[in-house]
Amino acid sequence: MQKTFLIWGAVYGALAVVLGAFAAHALKRIADEATVNVFHTGVEYQFYHAFALLAVGILFGSFPSAWMIRSGWCFVIGTILFSGSLYALTALKINGGSIGVAGVLTPVGGLFFIAGWVCLVLGLLRK
Repeated sequence: MQKTFLIWGAVYGALAVVLGAFAAHALKRIADEATVNVFHTGVEYQFYHAFALLAVGILFGSFPSAWMIRSGWCFVIGTILFSGSLYALTALKINGGSIGVAGVLTPVGGLFFIAGWVCLVLGLLRK
């Protein structure tokens, strides 16, 4: 299981670099500053949780438990929901669409992040 989270963390990290470069170069030309800031928040939290997934993958070797596995999956899902919804909101705003369900997913993703950190603490305390 630890390899799974290491892979997710590495993929999320690589994608965050690509998306950050896109925001710095191309997005600034087609979106206003507030929209770019929303996108940047998605990239920032994706980076944070890429590192969190790498940590879970490494820590699992010393602290193997269901709590660590739950932590990793909460970070994976939280990143998809939180950062993904912010990317979707950015695309909708640029194209003049309505926010729709994307706006609801952001706080749900945030709850998954919180749950992931709580599960990580519990996983560390279980040994």
